[in-house]
Amino acid sequence: MPRLRDLADRRLGSIDPSSGYKGLESLIGRSIRTDAIAESWDDIVRLTASIKAGAVAPSTMLKKLGAYKRQNRLDFALGEVGRIERTLFTLDWLERPLLRRACQAGLNKGEARHALAQAVYAHRQGRFADRTLENQEHRASGLNLVIAAIAYWNTLYLERAVEHLRGRGEPVAEELLAHVSPMGWAHVGLTGDYLWERPDVIIPGGYRPLNDAGARLRPAA
Repeated sequence: MPRLRDLADRRLGSIDPSSGYKGLESLIGRSIRTDAIAESWDDIVRLTASIKAGAVAPSTMLKKLGAYKRQNRLDFALGEVGRIERTLFTLDWLERPLLRRACQAGLNKGEARHALAQAVYAHRQGRFADRTLENQEHRASGLNLVIAAIAYWNTLYLERAVEHLRGRGEPVAEELLAHVSPMGWAHVGLTGDYLWERPDVIIPGGYRPLNDAGARLRPAA
């Protein structure tokens, strides 16, 4: 779901004139042209069915509608339908704090993943400079593999840290664990380390030891 950043500048769409909503006139923009929607309803349904069936891509239809020098009736009708959907979503956003928190949590997850991807791909500043689609796909696949490996490693050791704390009798609330992200990388050597002494040998299937605090992890070699 989108996060409404410009909520203060948004205006609600209404079917009836704004004068019928006492006390809310400043929040309501122009009335929605239901006549335009009714006039182009058959075309809207046909377009929706084509997109749902996969006969045409949404991007193709947007390019085609945007190619007209003047806004045609279908484009205007779709805009009015969009105003209805945006108004309903805005009302839900204002009335439901849980929805706002869920959207913020989703945004935080996406930004954490992008930040990790940029850190892993630091030497090219997070950009794919390859010209061919095949090479771009190879780099994207490799980047996703490294990110997945870091997230998997973090998840394993976060679980062990929680078990260690609980083994010492310290309470760890389940509702708090839902907000723990495995996308951290401060403990990961992204550029490699030169180890002049032989590191601790980890047996197959074994783990690195947790430090005394039990809640932080040692840097990866």
